[in-house]
Amino acid sequence: MRLGSGAFATICVAIEVLGVAIFLRGFFPASVKSSSRTGLQAEPPAPEPLAGASSNWTKLPLPLFSKAVIVLIDALRDDFVFGSKGARYMPFTTYLVGKGPSHSFVAEAKPPTVTMPRIKALMTGSLPGFVDVIRNLNSPALLEDNVIRQAKAAGKRMIFYGDETWVKLFPKHFVEYDGTTSFFVSDYTEVDNNVTRHLERVLKRGDWDILILHYLGLDHIGHVSGPESPLIGRKLREMDGILMKIYTALLTKERETLSPSLLVLCGDHGMSETGSHGAASAEEVRTPLVLVSSAFERKPDPGFEQFVMAEKLHGNWVKLHLEEDRSGALLNLGTKVARQYLGALRTLSLALSTHVAQYDTYSMAVGTIIVLETLILLLLSIPQVLRRRAELEVPLSSPVFSLLFYLMFLVLSAIHVVVCTSAESSCYLCSLPWLAAGGVMVLVSALLCVIASAFARMVMDSTFLRKVQQSAAHPCSGWSEVGLLLLLGTVGHVLSLGASSFVEEEHQTWYFLVNTLCLALSQETCRSYFLGDDSKLQCYFHTEPGTVGATCMRQDCTACEAPKAGQASKGLPSGARGGHTRWAVLAGPWLVLACCRLLRSLNHTGVQGAHRPDLSHWLTSPSHRMELSCLAALSLLAVFLLAQRGCSPVVKVALALGLLGVFCYRAATGNLLFPWQPANRGISKGILEARFVYVFVLGILFMGTKDLLRSQVIAADFKVKTVGLWELYSGLVLLAALLLRPHNLPVLTFSLLIQTIMTKFIWKPLRHDVAEITVMHYWFGQAFFYFQGNSNNIATIDISSGFVGLDTYMEIPATFLTVFGTYVGPVLWAGHLAHFLSAEASGDSAMGRACFCYALICSVPVATYIILVTSLRYHLFIWSVFSPKLLYEGMHLLITAALCVLFTATNQTGHTSAWTKTDARN
Repeated sequence: MRLGSGAFATICVAIEVLGVAIFLRGFFPASVKSSSRTGLQAEPPAPEPLAGASSNWTKLPLPLFSKAVIVLIDALRDDFVFGSKGARYMPFTTYLVGKGPSHSFVAEAKPPTVTMPRIKALMTGSLPGFVDVIRNLNSPALLEDNVIRQAKAAGKRMIFYGDETWVKLFPKHFVEYDGTTSFFVSDYTEVDNNVTRHLERVLKRGDWDILILHYLGLDHIGHVSGPESPLIGRKLREMDGILMKIYTALLTKERETLSPSLLVLCGDHGMSETGSHGAASAEEVRTPLVLVSSAFERKPDPGFEQFVMAEKLHGNWVKLHLEEDRSGALLNLGTKVARQYLGALRTLSLALSTHVAQYDTYSMAVGTIIVLETLILLLLSIPQVLRRRAELEVPLSSPVFSLLFYLMFLVLSAIHVVVCTSAESSCYLCSLPWLAAGGVMVLVSALLCVIASAFARMVMDSTFLRKVQQSAAHPCSGWSEVGLLLLLGTVGHVLSLGASSFVEEEHQTWYFLVNTLCLALSQETCRSYFLGDDSKLQCYFHTEPGTVGATCMRQDCTACEAPKAGQASKGLPSGARGGHTRWAVLAGPWLVLACCRLLRSLNHTGVQGAHRPDLSHWLTSPSHRMELSCLAALSLLAVFLLAQRGCSPVVKVALALGLLGVFCYRAATGNLLFPWQPANRGISKGILEARFVYVFVLGILFMGTKDLLRSQVIAADFKVKTVGLWELYSGLVLLAALLLRPHNLPVLTFSLLIQTIMTKFIWKPLRHDVAEITVMHYWFGQAFFYFQGNSNNIATIDISSGFVGLDTYMEIPATFLTVFGTYVGPVLWAGHLAHFLSAEASGDSAMGRACFCYALICSVPVATYIILVTSLRYHLFIWSVFSPKLLYEGMHLLITAALCVLFTATNQTGHTSAWTKTDARN
């Protein structure tokens, strides 16, 4: 299957966009949600209720625990569990609190701190009244809404043993109960034994959901002997044994039901220093609340033990330092302490990153494979693109029907089934329908087979290898200095993406590359004019007037010969060697360099320089609105003069009115001032003025599209296509002028000015190759992305551009306007590349090569960066630095795909280029 290089590049970029989308879907994870057990699934949220409808909670949520045991120890003070008494007499409970699967709290009881009001408070969540002190003697049934009532309504089977107050408060609520009197305070043994005697039997049964135990013995001891009595310790040790028994029995049940249980330890009130209760002293109101469950299983924090060890070593170092130890042991120990601290911090950072996010590794791997396969296919296609016709033979039929394709498809399908049936976390590809997932497997298999076929054909093509060897021996096969700079600069930029500082300050990389390019071009023009060294230039560039970029591939190329004595040089047009044009060509690179320096002062961006004052801050201050208005007017006038030169008269009028509408829009919104306008005039949204401009934008785009279609359908004059492309470009310029903020209008002006200088005084006279011109356009497009104040930080995106002329939120128009307003620089420079090659280059082949080069130069950073962020996904700056840059790269690739479609669409011309005629004669 034969494809043009432009169509082939467009298909490759479209496939790469799919791969990047799959990778992004796997890279940006869902947040980790805590759950009691991996087998349990949360209840989906109920739909929003309709107006006037009843509650939508018609179904109870799934329970988190299969059983709950509430152990209420009367008069349990907080220091009995969390203090020295707890550590001495309740070792098992202390272990659960310190290292076990538990959550511990200190609860504060409100007065009156007596049993019945406290039970009511625990079960209802309300504050008791002091009248409940009297009711504590003979408790009536509790009529308020409470936990016990709701549990019974939900069908829960409850059992109670202990203080009979519960039975009085909740009559007919327990399926089984045994109450004990709470006023016989001299009994602190039998009152608890009457509760414990039921445990052995009940814990083995499974016919209950909630078990409530209320022990009174500790309270009775306090009333009799006080909190310092030796009986307190014995009672606490008894309670600790009971808690161990209950917890062990619950764990045994969990192994059978595979569902966690909950053990609650609490007190209804505390105990004063005299052993009584009822008032509001700290000892009476502070009680422990401990929740114990296997669902709260604690996992050691990686790095914590390393940190503890580092602290101990640090303490030893401090001791040696205070002892003024001057031996080498102090230095060695200090080095070891620093290394231990750094290792612990790295481990903790990695653990936190892993806990915060869970990556869909399967989707990331599939997306990466698709992107890398596409890049390899583009790289293997370079030799075919360099040929005269710039066409590629894509081996599709043989891979599709080959055994390798079917084997790869079966292997990938098997891997997909294994991953989707064994993965604990959800995978995006596994959630797709089988037909869609199978399509992805077919694509990966087909790309692999095409790569294998292309590589085999390249190795076995002896004719091509012979041509390569002849080209290597030919003096024209060397790299030009500018070409070498473009290659090394592009590779250097790709390598710089691995460092967070270079990503944050990427604008500095592009500023450096553009400035260096200007100096290299200045050297090239000086050598060409003053030294007459153009014989080397002729080895690369076709010299027929009106053409550029036809790479020399034949041995008998007359352009490769040095000019004979008395013969005019072919490197530069004769008219360009004298007069004002000569000095304009020599000054061109320096003018571009000066423009770039001025633009750098307009908007400071990045992390290091964003806070520094710049021209934009000065211009946007309220006291300088008049200066901003004058600058905006001059910029719009310059934009018109630079953009109207290639347009038809109708489009010139539309462009002028549209730019006038841009100024009116900014004046209506209060950003700019008319000379006759009072400063305190009211402002508006400028909806009418912006839509006035949109009308002219659409009109100009329509005129350009009409000229393009006419040039392709009826084979009209070649100039019609050129005019159509420039009118499309002018329409985009007008849209950019509307969306850019007023202080950024000079960026648009300088962009057009630099394009004019480069076209007239550098690219035309020096006749650079198509690949070099394409890379230069790409470099300047990236630099202008940052000249307008953008960065790799999401915060620098100007969201307001997406709502220019809109009175309500419309997702598609707002998204398009925001993206275009952000990527004005790359889009306009790519559009200028299409017009320049159509007007000056060798027709179809040049446009196809440019599309291929543009796709390749955009694909390399994306593929490299995907690998980098995968390896750095647990880096400290993964979310603040690397992830935003990944989103920018993904969007840039999507825009590249759209631009490649534009290149391919305009590549189908109805005329025969000058280069084609020359090739036919040869």
